[in-house]
Amino acid sequence: MSEFAWLGDAVVHRGHVLTLVRASFTGPAGESFDRDVVRAPGAVAVVPVVEGPNGHEVVVVRQYRPALDAWLVEIPAGLRDVAGEDPATTAARELAEEAGLRAEVLELLTVFVNAAGMTDQRTHVYLATGLSEVPQSTQGVEEAYLVVDRLHLGSVDDLITSGAVVDAKTVIGLTLAARRLGY
Repeated sequence: MSEFAWLGDAVVHRGHVLTLVRASFTGPAGESFDRDVVRAPGAVAVVPVVEGPNGHEVVVVRQYRPALDAWLVEIPAGLRDVAGEDPATTAARELAEEAGLRAEVLELLTVFVNAAGMTDQRTHVYLATGLSEVPQSTQGVEEAYLVVDRLHLGSVDDLITSGAVVDAKTVIGLTLAARRLGY
């Protein structure tokens, strides 16, 4: 079978973190084609789990998302916007910034592709345990107004099915953490 070949990128727009390019390729039969692609540094997401009165609870944030003009329930997360920083280090930093927590253990649950048809971004999802409080250090307007909350890990299926949780990284992280912890 013949292969696809990437020929290069032409930058259409370079933003603070994301870059939109017109990527050029050749197909297996030698045909040329272009695609608009968002080049991104990647992201991390953290499922912080604590022992609550009725079992495992997940620390989540309720944050305004301008692209959707809506408040979403999410696990703490952020872009890998510090060059050369290890994903686990980024995850620890984001957990402290957004939720005011430090984890004794960060366990990689998965790495997933966000939207393969439009971006090269991958997200590393971690399970965080052995949590202790640290000073919160929110970044930006949206994070300044985020609210930290807790959800029972056993309610994950209902929260996803009902539409109370719709964010992809959160759906993936909560589902994997619930499975990992026996829910």
